[in-house]
Amino acid sequence: MASGACDVCDKKTIFGRHIRHRHGGRWERKAPKKSRQLKPNINKQRVFIDGTWKRLNICTRCLRTLSKSV
Repeated sequence: MASGACDVCDKKTIFGRHIRHRHGGRWERKAPKKSRQLKPNINKQRVFIDGTWKRLNICTRCLRTLSKSV
């Protein structure tokens, strides 16, 4: 399993809120909130860099950009 951070762009897990926008009831303007994790899509790939093969934990966005430049 790949680690939680990209070796190329240093994208890592960030934290946010899940807000359930339900209506009605006594607390009409008070939406319940929960914390959640937003994880990047990280893959373990062999990449040809500077004439050698290196194994990187790389996000799919960087992988797409890398394949466009080749």
